[in-house]
Amino acid sequence: MMGVVLTVDILIVGAGPAGLYGAYYAGFRGLRTAVVDSLPEPGGQVTALYPEKLIFDVAGFPEVRGRELVERLVAQAAPFAPHYVLGEQAVSLTRPEEESLLVGTDAGTDILCKAVIVTGGIGTFSPRPLPVGDGWLGRGLTYFVPRLDEHAEKDVVIVGGGDSAFDWALNLHPLARSVTLVHRRDRFRAHEHTIRQVHGLGVPVLTFTEVDRLHGDNGWLTEVTLRHNKSGDVRTLPAQSVVAALGFTADLGPLASWGLRIEKKQLPVASTMATNLPRVFAAGDITDYPGKLRLIATGFGEVATAVCNAAVAIDPKAHLFPGHSSEAG
Repeated sequence: MMGVVLTVDILIVGAGPAGLYGAYYAGFRGLRTAVVDSLPEPGGQVTALYPEKLIFDVAGFPEVRGRELVERLVAQAAPFAPHYVLGEQAVSLTRPEEESLLVGTDAGTDILCKAVIVTGGIGTFSPRPLPVGDGWLGRGLTYFVPRLDEHAEKDVVIVGGGDSAFDWALNLHPLARSVTLVHRRDRFRAHEHTIRQVHGLGVPVLTFTEVDRLHGDNGWLTEVTLRHNKSGDVRTLPAQSVVAALGFTADLGPLASWGLRIEKKQLPVASTMATNLPRVFAAGDITDYPGKLRLIATGFGEVATAVCNAAVAIDPKAHLFPGHSSEAG
């Protein structure tokens, strides 16, 4: 066991909403828990992609910003003192004994546990690059908007036609000097309601339009040249900020080497949330089964199910249902 630095009952791989709720629920069941994530802070995709976005479909919250939801989930788990291993990617899984698992990270941390719950969302994700954006990242070009106020009083050009692009247009409009949304087609992937809201605010939405060139002064972005991809017409707009919301690519990374059954980059699970590997469960967006809905709300229920079934796998004498939290002292 040389090299093992952390011993727990359950290791949760992924610190998104499902993983954080799993840390609470495992603690509620009296299980020592660790949470590992390659990102430097908890929250997963919510923290990385839309911390300021309002979320409307989490039970009990008429609306909640992504950042606040993550803060509350961390606070909910805090009384049970889960051990966070952040900024480290889980890379290896071995089975030193029949009833134990050993997970190693890319930073050399070894975690010995009795069960693993994978809540890795879509896996490791990276933004699709803006074709003409080389050299401009951090100098006016960004792919995520972790803080809205960084774009205050700027001319902002948002590139994309999905939910993120329209959400940023909606959220940045009150703060920015101007907001323009450009998309290479005239069809959008965003929700129709959000599209109507953006149009209602009078935000210019330029279709069949692409960013042709970025211009700057002293190394910082000042203007963008746009090209209509049908007529070829060119126009230049002031822009100190370009948000390229072009989606991202996902990769399960080292999980693919664990022996997990993977279908279309997802983990098929049983109704117990068990994977094909003994004592390895999964919950959240990374899982798949007939009728699956990829919602934060769904992930909460799935990870509670995973924790309870993991508890029974660890101790066959344990009850699957631990009772209601309201009955606890």
